[in-house]
Amino acid sequence: MVRKSSEDRLGILLWYRLSRFYQQSVKHSNHYLKEYGLSISQFDVLVQVGTFDRLSQQELADKLLVTKGNMTHLLSKMEQLGLIQRTQEWKTKFISLTEKGRELFEKVVPKQEEFQIGQFDALTKEERKQLHTLLKKLQMDMEE
Repeated sequence: MVRKSSEDRLGILLWYRLSRFYQQSVKHSNHYLKEYGLSISQFDVLVQVGTFDRLSQQELADKLLVTKGNMTHLLSKMEQLGLIQRTQEWKTKFISLTEKGRELFEKVVPKQEEFQIGQFDALTKEERKQLHTLLKKLQMDMEE
């Protein structure tokens, strides 16, 4: 067995803590979104399409970091619920919100944003800025 240094252990603890925080956040979000019949994935689509008004299916998949197959299934379900509509322009499929989707967006998104903001209430403004900078640095390092 390889002995881990205290720096290695700290790295592992950081990963676990970040993972637990994310899992708890998703759990609470799922509970809230269930009231509206939405999953986290559906909410993510609602936010992206509602924010940009219209996205190609590929742009949406890229923003959500999901495969084309998963995106197709998710969009089909949302289309059945009457939340989105897909239009084809030559080889590109575009997604936009229906009136029902727009109404849900305007109802659900502000409350969910309040919840997300509130998760960082234990931190000072300076600590939130520092956390943002550090997470951004980690993300950029992973993307290289």
